[in-house]
Amino acid sequence: MNIVVVESPAKAKTINKYLGHDYEVLASFGHVRDLPAKDGSVDPDADFRMIWEIDGKAQKRLADIARAVKDADRLILATDPDREGEAISWHVLEVLKEKRALKDQKVDRVVFNAITKHAVLEAMKNPRQIDAALVDAYLARRALDYLVGFTLSPVLWRKLPGARSAGRVQSVALRLVCDRELEIERFVTREYWSLVATLATPRGDTFEARLVGADGKKIQRLDIGSGAEAEAFKRDLEVAGFRVASVESKPGRRNPFPPFTTSTLQQEASRKLGFAPAHTMRIAQRLYEGIDVKGETVGLITYMRTDGVDLAPEAITAIRAAIGSDYGQRYVPDAPRHYTVKAKNAQEAHEAIRPTDIGRRPKDIAKVLDADQYKLYDLIWRRALASQMESAELERTTADIAATVGARTIELRATGTVVKFDGFLTLYTEDRDEPDEDDESRRLPAMSAGEALDKRRIDSTQHFTEPPPRYSEASLVKRMEELGIGRPSTYASILQVLKDRNYVRLEKRRLIPEDRGRVVVAFLENFFQRYVEYDFTANLEEQLDRVSNAEVDWRQVLRDFWGDFIAAVGEIKELRIAQVIDALDEALSPHIFPPRPDGSDPRLCGVCGTGRLSLKLGRFGAFIGCSNYPECKNTRPLAASADGNGEGGTKVLGQDSDTGLDVTLRSGRFGPYLQLGEGKDGEKPKRASLPKGTDPSAVELDMALKLLSLPREVGRHPEDGEPILAGIGRFGPYVQHGKTYANLEAGDEVLNIGLNRAITLIAEKKLKGPGRRFGADPGRPLGDHPAKGGPIVVKKGRYGPYVSHDGVNATLPNDVELETVTLEKAVELIDARAEKTGGRPAKRGGAKKAKDSKAKASKVPAKSKAKTTAKSTAKSKTSPAAELRKPAARKAPARAGTAKAVKKPAAKKPAAKKVAE
Repeated sequence: MNIVVVESPAKAKTINKYLGHDYEVLASFGHVRDLPAKDGSVDPDADFRMIWEIDGKAQKRLADIARAVKDADRLILATDPDREGEAISWHVLEVLKEKRALKDQKVDRVVFNAITKHAVLEAMKNPRQIDAALVDAYLARRALDYLVGFTLSPVLWRKLPGARSAGRVQSVALRLVCDRELEIERFVTREYWSLVATLATPRGDTFEARLVGADGKKIQRLDIGSGAEAEAFKRDLEVAGFRVASVESKPGRRNPFPPFTTSTLQQEASRKLGFAPAHTMRIAQRLYEGIDVKGETVGLITYMRTDGVDLAPEAITAIRAAIGSDYGQRYVPDAPRHYTVKAKNAQEAHEAIRPTDIGRRPKDIAKVLDADQYKLYDLIWRRALASQMESAELERTTADIAATVGARTIELRATGTVVKFDGFLTLYTEDRDEPDEDDESRRLPAMSAGEALDKRRIDSTQHFTEPPPRYSEASLVKRMEELGIGRPSTYASILQVLKDRNYVRLEKRRLIPEDRGRVVVAFLENFFQRYVEYDFTANLEEQLDRVSNAEVDWRQVLRDFWGDFIAAVGEIKELRIAQVIDALDEALSPHIFPPRPDGSDPRLCGVCGTGRLSLKLGRFGAFIGCSNYPECKNTRPLAASADGNGEGGTKVLGQDSDTGLDVTLRSGRFGPYLQLGEGKDGEKPKRASLPKGTDPSAVELDMALKLLSLPREVGRHPEDGEPILAGIGRFGPYVQHGKTYANLEAGDEVLNIGLNRAITLIAEKKLKGPGRRFGADPGRPLGDHPAKGGPIVVKKGRYGPYVSHDGVNATLPNDVELETVTLEKAVELIDARAEKTGGRPAKRGGAKKAKDSKAKASKVPAKSKAKTTAKSTAKSKTSPAAELRKPAARKAPARAGTAKAVKKPAAKKPAAKKVAE
């Protein structure tokens, strides 16, 4: 018997079918060991000795693998074909050695670049040993991440209250986001004007030409900086005569893009499909491990963690044949295309990401894929096919136009790009964050040099320069790859960590640094500058790549890093918090105290008029406070005010016409809120929270007044005439009728919900009856469990949506919506939960208590039961609440000589020693 160890149960099931009865395929469920989350797991003083701990969930799986291996002839380690996969194989082998499960069994390592029968059988014919250099690179990376995290994070906690942690690569990624935000804040807008002439040829065809020069001088985009200059040019052009100075047409070619790597897949899926990188990788993992197609589980794409752009020869042959079949031989280039990697530090030797069978077209398998799987597979299929198609042939025409006004000549230029042959563009175009005007396909009418042109219109348009855009997840991944920071397999997790720790937030698909993140970056840049430099991090990645190529010892890399790093940490430990605050106050000054339009001191306290505002650190993080505290208690969040000139983070939206009081938008501890006036005689002013998902910058006076007027009367209930109110409470928007409260559902809006909808929600809530706030949701059936049978349902729970099967409940991840969860995803979540809990159903407190009470009751003797029943009957006239409120009856003091009053102490058990005697 041959034992094969893979990572995922889905992959194990698929490969088992391919290998036959002589093989048993078992899953490790990912990593089985890791460094314990405590000090000392990596010991620099013992030459970086590492202490490993078996994951609690992996104990049973490793025991099963060990039992199977003891009776086997051969162990085949077939985890994923990357560094992490190599490390998992090494960990499994080390654990089996510790358990003494290995005797004379042969141990081999194989890798599957695709989960198809052909790929699996070919891989089994080419076994190898575990790559020690790849394992060393993993050990070095894991030790570095541990040492930085467990050494630097405690320094952050002590010096920066509210900071979560700092990681080796995530801190550099966070710096990229914060540096871009700083660029935006420092950006100075410039005014400029453009002039465009709409002209016509003698045949009546119109086109547009832009001003590019005058009087023999070139005019750049920003050269016309005022309306007066633009108006002067426009006056001359209105009376000018126009003719064609020259026309030049140049042929051009646009080549297709290479097939996807991990990074480019994440970028394009973000731009085209709106997928977060982590979501993209989860879907790709499922496509790689296998989808049921006509009763057979088949891997649809090759391995999705790679930075290689080459394709296997047989794949290229199949793709070229498919292009000829679907589009004709005109679209097949004379020779196959071969691509090279441009990314810094690219070193993976795997193929690019491609379909395992190019003949498996997206439309043919759409029925077996959910919506997101189909979108991603279609994207990968199109990119792979287009990468081997013929180039697009273009013709770019440039027409220079001369406008003559007396002795003065003004130059204009018109450009047009015509696609002569679409080539790969018939199938695939790549979206960009920054569209280029030159990419627009415009055709110029036929014209010749010397030809006179008619003026139809002259337009002058005012523009303002814009700051660089914030990073999207796609553009941040691209930038990290360009700088050589991190590895393709880590990008998704890095972004997720930054969001989970509230260092950044995602708004309109752009990454915005939170105040907490900016303080952490400022701290690191001031006191650990070297370790957040882009070049330093990239150079460290190069050293790790050298380890994987067996060019340098991994412990030497750690020694070189650790000496300087621990010395820097030692210096920071000696600093007082006041010194840290002063340094951060200075570093963050452009962000927290931007110049005021009137030129006044931005640090002057607007409440007391004499104090100075500065950075403070509290238990909940950083904030701005007045130097006259406690006499002046003016504080505000770290971010500058909403309108850039308000005080205390306050933005005045306008005045309430009824009261004449200011309506303001403010930032509080629990987020943005609205306030009416300032309150008098110690009374609190009226306030209202913004509904979840509302952009504070989009709130205007009309909306603010409506929110401040809540709760509002929606109408009267037709049964009893009582009012139905709508408002926002502790648990979000609601409607209320009497003592019945019903939460609004997705799509309902508190400001405009109608009477009919409100009555429906109230009725549904009453049908659910009393109980928990969310009621007893019967759930939406998804189908039966394919392996165990029985229905699977998705429900709304107190702590969020979840899927349930036979008593096993699994919470839905944040990126999976209740309305769109599929049966396949539900099975995956339930199986993972069942594995974690050993298949035990969810605990129910009430059932447990009832069971315990029943068990206790069964132990009570019959006489006692009778007495208890009698006592209960006698006391039933008094309510339980009243009984609880009664003070305990005092016992009368015992009289001397009264036998009944004397209570004998319970007989003590003899000590163990005496019993032995």
